[in-house]
Amino acid sequence: MKALSKILITTVAGAALTLTFFSAYAADAGDNKDSATKAFMKKYHKAPRGTDPVAKRAQDGKATPQELKELAAGYHAMAKDKPPQGDMASWKEKTTKLAAAADALVKGEPGAPERYKEAVACKACHDAHKPKQPPQ
Repeated sequence: MKALSKILITTVAGAALTLTFFSAYAADAGDNKDSATKAFMKKYHKAPRGTDPVAKRAQDGKATPQELKELAAGYHAMAKDKPPQGDMASWKEKTTKLAAAADALVKGEPGAPERYKEAVACKACHDAHKPKQPPQ
């Protein structure tokens, strides 16, 4: 009888864990269609208090070569994606400009930091493409 109890408990626990995992996965997959863009922005355009985000360090010429490569790759991925809201042509123009400016930083081209500063127009992009958050 003890062996049967152990098997039953193990089976129920395994089923519960599997169900929990799949329900969490399904919630993540369908929750946010722009989660890749959000994750990229959070990682590269925001930073903990007292530190500069990668985007700011890139403007100041202080980002590492690896950070610049990751920044450029993120902008290229965004350019291939659909905007969370707004006009696709505007999204393509803004993200392609960002990607090209980040590529110039990676290559160390003269004037690249200034070109990147101009391309990183947060307000212009957010006004056109970032969904408005409802008041809480």
